[in-house]
This record gives sequence, C-alpha cells and structure tokens, in this order.
Amino acid sequence: MRQILQICMYLAGLGLVPMAHAEDMLGYLTDKDGKYIGPTVEENVAKMDTDKNGFADVDEVRAFLQLKHGKDYQKNVLDRWLVAAKGASCGTNFAKDLAN
Repeated sequence: MRQILQICMYLAGLGLVPMAHAEDMLGYLTDKDGKYIGPTVEENVAKMDTDKNGFADVDEVRAFLQLKHGKDYQKNVLDRWLVAAKGASCGTNFAKDLAN
C-alpha cells in the first residue's frame, strides 16, 4: 500500500512539471541511445522524504519543488493540493467553493 501511495505522489508531482521543458528534460534523462538514465521513483521519493519515514507527504513534495523551482512555483496548484490533503475539503460543491 505504501509503494502505491508513493507512486501516486510521484505521478502527481510529475503533472506539475511544465510541458515546455519536456524535450530538454528528455535529453537530460536519456543517453545517446535514448535509454532512460534518470532517477527512479524510489530515488525521487527518498530525496523528498526529509523525515525519513519512507513516504513523501504533500509538505515534503511542496518543499522539494519549491527548492528546485522557486518559492512561488505552481503556488495555486500546491495550495489546493495542500488543502485537499489536510482534509479541510470534502466532495460537496459547497466545500469546493470554500477551498478555492
């Protein structure tokens, strides 16, 4: 269960990467034959996991992304993600309006 959650967190983080940099990133993460040489999911989670509990929570992912890309990187998206993760939001339309 923990691995599934880690993979989900990593994939959610990937969705935040702007697509404009995809070609540059692809060149950086592949060798001359096109084989992927970048970090594994486990390596990325380990870099984010500052409290060493084996899990990169929303706060750790946010801190990692802000360190890498700047303080205001995807601020609106990360703010909504944090509200949802803290349980301050629920599935009703009324609560969604308050979370935004």
